[in-house]
Amino acid sequence: MRIIFSRKGFDSASGGGPSPIIDGRPVSLPIPASVSTGVSYASLGMETMVENASKGRVCAEMPCHYDPLFTSQGTCLFGQVGAAQTHLANHKIRTGDVFLFFGLFREKQEKPHHRIFGYLRIEEIVPLHECPEEKLRFFADQGHPHALSPLGNNDTIYCGPGTTAAHASPALRLTAQDTKPSLWAIPSWLKHTGLSYHHKPERWLRGNRLQSVARGQEFVANIGRRKTPREWLKTIIKEIEAT
Repeated sequence: MRIIFSRKGFDSASGGGPSPIIDGRPVSLPIPASVSTGVSYASLGMETMVENASKGRVCAEMPCHYDPLFTSQGTCLFGQVGAAQTHLANHKIRTGDVFLFFGLFREKQEKPHHRIFGYLRIEEIVPLHECPEEKLRFFADQGHPHALSPLGNNDTIYCGPGTTAAHASPALRLTAQDTKPSLWAIPSWLKHTGLSYHHKPERWLRGNRLQSVARGQEFVANIGRRKTPREWLKTIIKEIEAT
């Protein structure tokens, strides 16, 4: 089994600032899109949030890349393409594996930090170049940007149960307290398991700390059948699903 730490949403590079935590709830702002997607920040009711987060650099009517897309039925559709999808394919991501989506967040005037805001347990992997027309139409009807405008030959949509966190639980925070966002407090098992793109020994610090990389989207931990990381994952999903 594999856990994929998947970086998504606004940050200083994509959007211009962290996503907000509003009334205790993390709200991941989708990144701006370079082409029309049929979805704007205004259509998602995010106009004020996005203008505040970007300090006016991103406006309400701009198109956005609404992905991962969480449905009201408790499912998630997540698209990936290009080098990031090749990375997932090389790590043999399959059904039963779990994406943990994380991003940069800030609550009011607090320091920005990385936190997990949602998950997807993979039930189906759909390469769009061989996707039946009916299924592609379903994805498009849901408003998924990769179905509306495929972005490459390896464009793929991952489907399965998933949802977003209703509360900014301390258990979902990745960043260590009182430090920069990229310095993570990690479970002890992760150092022994390893994480893709984090192979340099100097990134793994004492006291269960990890200096996470500044760039990249998909970071894969192959936990196999080990009990401890599976129990950790179960706890994280329970925190995400808590109401």
